[in-house]
Amino acid sequence: MSSPKKRILATASVLFASQGYNSTGINQIIAEANVAKASFYQHFKSKEDLCVAFLDARHEYWFNELYDYIKKAEGLKSKVVSSFDFLIHMNAKENFRGCSFLNILSEIPGDNLKLLNPIQRHKEDLREFFKSLIADEAISDHVYLLFESCITESKMFKSNQLIERSKSIINNLIN
Repeated sequence: MSSPKKRILATASVLFASQGYNSTGINQIIAEANVAKASFYQHFKSKEDLCVAFLDARHEYWFNELYDYIKKAEGLKSKVVSSFDFLIHMNAKENFRGCSFLNILSEIPGDNLKLLNPIQRHKEDLREFFKSLIADEAISDHVYLLFESCITESKMFKSNQLIERSKSIINNLIN
């Protein structure tokens, strides 16, 4: 059996994804993780602290998966297109759950910097990812925005159609 901290984080990850951050209570997390309340508070001072840990873990997981997915692609255009294929892969794997960071963002007040900061860092790192592949900043920003819109659209419509269309756009956009 895994440690209480790992069980708490794993349980929160499932619950935040399935029912949202605001609808998930600490008592439910404690019960479903099968830990004592004291164990929860030994590892996390609050639900917000748990959410920050969730976002940090999700960030690491997501980028590791992305880099692992595109590592076989050769050449700039192939890597960029492969990153969009990664979205299709994640949609299949996670049943179109969308972006964990945007999902949390939609539930918090704009002045909640404790949760806003890791969300912003994730998006900044994603933007940097595209800048590392595409030298032209205007084009890399265009691709980043296309990628972000694909995440939202695919969740909303439970479809990869826009992702497939975006791959065609990329083929015309990048030489």
